[in-house]
Formats: sequence, C-alpha cells, structure tokens
Amino acid sequence: MLALPFVGAAAVPFVYRVLGERTAYVAALVAAACFGLVGYLTAGPTGLVSWQWIDAPGFTVTLSFYVDGLSLLVGFLASGIGVLIFTYSGGYMHDEPGKLKFYATLLAFMGSMLGVAFAADLVALFVFWELTSISSFILIGHYTGSESSQYAARKSMLITVAGGLFMLVGFLLLYTISPAVTDSGTATFLLVGPDSLTAHADGVRAALEAKGLFVPTLVLIGIGAAAKSAQVPLHIWLPNAMEAPTPVSAFLHSATMVKAGVYLVGRFRPLMGTEEWQLLFVVMGLVTMTIAAMLAVAASDIKELLAYSTASHLGLIIAGFGIVGAKAGTYGAETGAFHILNHAAFKAALFLVAGIVAHEAGTRMLDDLGGLWRDLPIAAGVAFVAALGMAGVPPFNGFYSKEFLFEATYELAHASGGLWWLLPVVAVFGSVFTFLYSIRFLMLFFGEKPDELGHVHTPPWTMRAPAVVLAIVAGIIGIGGILATVGVHIDPLEHFVQRVVDSASMHGGEAAAHGAEAATESHGFSYHLPTSPKPAAIMSAVTIGVGIVAYQFYGQLRDGIRWLRSIPVLSANWYYDSIVEGVDRSRLIESTIQTGLLRTYALALFLAVSVMTLAAYGATAVQLPAFTEFAVAVPMAIVLLVAVVSALAVTRAPSHIAGVLTLSILGFMVAIFYILSDAPDLALTQLLIETLVLVLFLLVLDKIPAFYGETRKLLLARDAVVSGIVGITVFLTVLVTTSANPSNRIANFFLDRGGVPGEHGAWILDHGGGANIVNVILVDFRAFDTMGEISVIAMAALSVITLIAMRERGETG
Repeated sequence: MLALPFVGAAAVPFVYRVLGERTAYVAALVAAACFGLVGYLTAGPTGLVSWQWIDAPGFTVTLSFYVDGLSLLVGFLASGIGVLIFTYSGGYMHDEPGKLKFYATLLAFMGSMLGVAFAADLVALFVFWELTSISSFILIGHYTGSESSQYAARKSMLITVAGGLFMLVGFLLLYTISPAVTDSGTATFLLVGPDSLTAHADGVRAALEAKGLFVPTLVLIGIGAAAKSAQVPLHIWLPNAMEAPTPVSAFLHSATMVKAGVYLVGRFRPLMGTEEWQLLFVVMGLVTMTIAAMLAVAASDIKELLAYSTASHLGLIIAGFGIVGAKAGTYGAETGAFHILNHAAFKAALFLVAGIVAHEAGTRMLDDLGGLWRDLPIAAGVAFVAALGMAGVPPFNGFYSKEFLFEATYELAHASGGLWWLLPVVAVFGSVFTFLYSIRFLMLFFGEKPDELGHVHTPPWTMRAPAVVLAIVAGIIGIGGILATVGVHIDPLEHFVQRVVDSASMHGGEAAAHGAEAATESHGFSYHLPTSPKPAAIMSAVTIGVGIVAYQFYGQLRDGIRWLRSIPVLSANWYYDSIVEGVDRSRLIESTIQTGLLRTYALALFLAVSVMTLAAYGATAVQLPAFTEFAVAVPMAIVLLVAVVSALAVTRAPSHIAGVLTLSILGFMVAIFYILSDAPDLALTQLLIETLVLVLFLLVLDKIPAFYGETRKLLLARDAVVSGIVGITVFLTVLVTTSANPSNRIANFFLDRGGVPGEHGAWILDHGGGANIVNVILVDFRAFDTMGEISVIAMAALSVITLIAMRERGETG
C-alpha cells in the first residue's frame, strides 16, 4: 500500500508520454488500489509490523507500521479522497501547465501521507512527515512564474519544516528516557505497539517529569502539530497556500496534510495526556477555532474563506483531543475522531465546489459572485449539504461532532470550575463566526446574480462527480443521526469511529461515552439528534440563533475585522515578514560572495568546510598520532622536495601557462611518490589524470588573457590565509584518518575474499575470483558504486549530446 503511490509517481513520466492528461485517471486507479488495501487492513486485527532499518552500535531504528482505528481513518482519507481528487483533476487541469510534475508530486504526497498515518516508529514518522512538507512545497509553488505562488511555497516550507524540526527534538528527548521504561531496557523510537513508548505511558511521563523534560517535550511536539495543522499563530501559511491549484487545496489543505498535525495530537494523547497537555491543546485549539473563524468572515476570496475555515475546524479537533479525563475526555476523543471524518467530507466538497465556481465563473472574489444555483445546480446542492454541515446546523454531519465538543467543554468546566467556564463560552463564540462564514459561502448560489458575471459554463462530470460523492458521504452521516434518534444505527460507521476513539483514548482513564445524548451499551460510540434540552443542545441553539441575528450585520463585522487585521502588531503575517526579512541576509551574501568570480566561490566553500572540520576536531578532542620511527628514503625525500618547490613556484608564475606547467610538475611528483610507495595502479591513474588535466588547461588557456595582471596585496594575503587553513585542515585530516589501526581491518576481508578459493564449484559467489585486488574491489565488492559512477557519466554524456543537438533551438536560434 505504501509503495504503490511512490511507484506510480516514478512511472508518471512514462505514462504521461503515452496517455497525456489522461494520466489523472491512472493516478486515480493507484489511489483506488491503496483505498482497497486500507479496506483490507480494516478487516484485520490491530497490530504492528517491523523491519530492521538502521542497526548501529547503541542505536537501532526499525521501519515500523501500526494498524489501528486512527491510522485507518487517515489512510482512508488519504486514499479515498485521493481517488476523487485525481478524477477531479482530469477536468480541472485540462488547460493548466506542468501536469506531469503535478500528478507525480501528488502521488508522492499521497504515499507520504499514508506513511505518516501508519508509521509506528518516530524516525519513520518524521521522515514521512517531512516528505509531506517537501511535496506540499512543490505543489503550492506549482505556478513557478508567479511571485505570489513562490512566496506561498516558501512560507509553507519554512513554517512546516521548522515545526517538524522542533518536533524532532521532542522525539529525541523521548528516545533519551526510553531505556528507563522499556521491558528490554534498551532505547527505542517505537511509539505504538508492544514494548513501545505508549505501552509504558505512565513510565514515560514519570521519567520525563523526573528530569524536568515533560513540559519541554510537550511544547516541542505541540509546535510541530501546530505548524502542520495551521494553529494560531502558525496558521498564516495556509491562506497563502491557496495559490496552489484547487485540487491541491482540496486534497492537501482540507482533507489530508493539515490533518497530520491533529493526527499527531491524537496519536500522542494516550502517551502524554495530562493537565499540562490539556491546558496547552485546549487553549491552542479554541483560540485557533475562534480567531480563524473571525478571519474567515473577513475573507474576500472563496478559497481564502475556506482556508481560514480549515484552520478553525482543525482547532476544534485539537481542542477535542486536548481534553482529557473521564467523562469530558471521552467526549473530547469522540470530538477529535468524528470531526476528522466530518470535516474531510464537507471541506473537500466545498473546495471542489470553489474550484468549479472559479473555473467556470472566472473569479473567486466573494463580492463578484451570487445567484449561481441556476447555472450550477449540482454544485449548489453539494454546497447546501456541505456548507450547512460546516455551519453545524442539524441534522447535517458537522452538527454532531460539534455537539461532542460542546459536551466536552461543558463537562470539563463543570468538573473543574473557575476559569474553565470560559471554554464553553469561547466554543459558542467561535461557532457563531463559523455559522456566519458558512452561510456567506452558501449565498454564492442564492440571492441576486451580478450583471457583470455573465454566463457561467457547466463543468464536466469529472469535476462534478467527486463533489457529489463527498456530499453523499456527508449526507449519509447526517441521516445516520436522524435514524439513530429513532433507534436505527449505522453500525459499520459507529463501530469504525469507536475504533478511532479507542486509538486516541487514555488507557484506563476514559470509558466509552454513549453518544451526544445517550446510547445503548451495545453500540459504544453513537450519535443522534438531541432529544432533551441538555447543555450541548442549548449551546447549539444559541450558536444558530445568534448567528442568524448577526448575519444581518455581516458587512459591518467583516469591515471591523479587516480593520483590526490591518493593524501590523495584530497581524501574524507582519511578524513573519519582519522576521524573514530580518534574518534574510541574501543581499549581503550576494555582494560578498556572489561576485561572479570563481576564486570567491572556491574561497567561501573551502573556508566553510575547513572551519567546520577544525571545529569538529576541537569539539571532539581528537588525538593526533605520535611521530615515532619517522624516516624517509633519499629518493622519496627528493621527490617530495621537488613537489614542495613546484607548489611554491606556482605562486610566483608570471602567466597562466607557466602556472599550469609548474602545477603539472607537482602532479607528476605525486605519481612518482606512488611508484616509490609500491602503488603502481595509483601512479598510473595519477599520470593519466594529470596528463588529461594539463591538456584541458592548455586548450582553455588559449581563450583567456596570457597574464594575470595586477592583484591587490590585501586580496593576496586573504587568499594566502585561507589556503593555509585549508592546508592545515587536510594535513590534520590525513593524520587523524590514518592513525587508527583496528585489528579487524576491512582490507583483510578484501585480501581474503578477493582471489580464487582453493576449492570451489562452477559458481564463485563468496569470493571475488580475481588476481588484481583493486580491480576486484571496483567491479565486485563495490560493484553498485562503480555502476552508479558509470551511470552518472552516461547521464552527463547524454546531457552534453542534448545540449549540442539543441544549440540552434534557443533564443538566438
């Protein structure tokens, strides 16, 4: 399942040459195959599968994958919505550039997201996590000629990758304390499964607290989740990411990639769910839910509205997973698990509708759109189901998971008292703005149609069908709540959501709650419409009622929020741009290093490498070998003396030709040194290379001035100092790397296995079977390395041939 998307991505260039833009449907088949395999895993048990990946002394990493409800949910979303997005792209990307790169990268992203979902090892999780950031960077920057697209891609990369690095430090802190808690007594990166960190959750928390590392680890992992799931104040990359084609927005930025952060929170909840956890994630989630909802009201672009809406709903999920404890914690787990599903269904549908509107109407500006239901009746129907689900209006799907949030915040406030009573108030306040922007999106299809809008074309079915499928899924979930009210349950759905809830539940600390109101014990998780005026139902009624009244003042609210957003110190974008501009010293570097002179580039490169190498030697306190029994034969001394004199003579050469000829003497002395050291093969190689380089130099020198000209003494002094540092670095490196004398030398293995064994059959598989040990190493022991070098030369030759063949086809052709 994990390999299929990457294999498909590698095959896209070949498929595209044959099928062209119909490659989208082949990619959809790949996604469908992955979806079927996730379904196959659903029928099996929860479990772990591992392969040894890195096995070094004191350091072991396994490539481990874990199947449970949470991983299956994200796997279904990544592959199932992937099928719909690839199908949708077949129509949407018809006239778009870069389709080959688009489909290959989108498949690679899907594979990376599946890896995140099923990874059980922290190292594997981090690798797939960063792969989603890299592929997202490419997809957001799809329109490479657009400055806004490049800005958005860089912004998303900086924030999500930086967040991932914070998360990695948190992972390493967990690794450092793991030997104290595992049954084997060894360090482990295994997050879930037998003898994993989660299996010893109490011990992990105690070990971290004993070293004062619990809160730092919690904050580091929280930063990683916040960056990926666009939580305030790291939400700013998501609206800019709408520069990407709409299929990318629907797939990455509503249903999958942004879910990685909330998935991480759900996955770590059983491990680190404490009061500190609750304070961090509940506050983060509800603040994001409210602020992002207000910013969505201020949006002027339909994709911008949906982007802020996505951040807001991700905050709802974060807040749900953040609530821990008995009754409130169970409602919190149900909030997170159920809203991941509900949000993916209605938000992906709305993004596809937004793409249809922009594609057919030619604009995404809210003020320029309205009354589209006559031209786009199917899209209007999809928007009706999805937008009301997003608004939390009963009986549509989003209502039920928001009810769980209301239940969770109320129960937490009721149990804790004090300032915790702010939680249900903030939840309702943020939900009012959610209602407002949801109705505003729905009004694209109703009301008066602007005269300047003109005729709106009907999109192809490849664009309409995926949106309809998602609306049907959202509708079935909504209908399930109606049926459950009269005692008829959609058992497969409720049992599956219960598996997800179990995956994110505190072991032994949370019992299964039974629905937003109540449910029979046989169903575990269930949901239905309110049947009595309980606190959550009253909170929902207040939300809808206040929302209806406030919508009459939508314009004033929008303008007020825009005014607040225009104040620099209140805008997270202002801080981001200021920080990036402050640390961006590219202009200074450009004027200092990017001079167009090779000597400057070489100086910067060699100086940086040398300084880092010397710093590493100093930090690790390397020991230099003792010089004992140091003796050099007379012929060797003469050769080395000539080499030194030649090196000094190069610095005094009056012209290029004299310098090159003098330098070649140094090279030939090195060859003679190899001969005197009983290394004729190296000597032959050195002679061939030296001769070739000399000929190339002489051919090139014919094209440049014969003399160096005058050079400033300060510049010469600088070069001399850098050259001395490089020489010292090389000298020390040779001493350090040759001082070791291990008893089990790899050279002994080559010598023992390089020749023909005394007794052998028709095939010699465990020996090199050669007489020249160097040749055997190159073509046998290091055969893959040699093949790689040959491949590089072949690719370079093909590139040269291509350039020669196309020399008359360029701008001057």
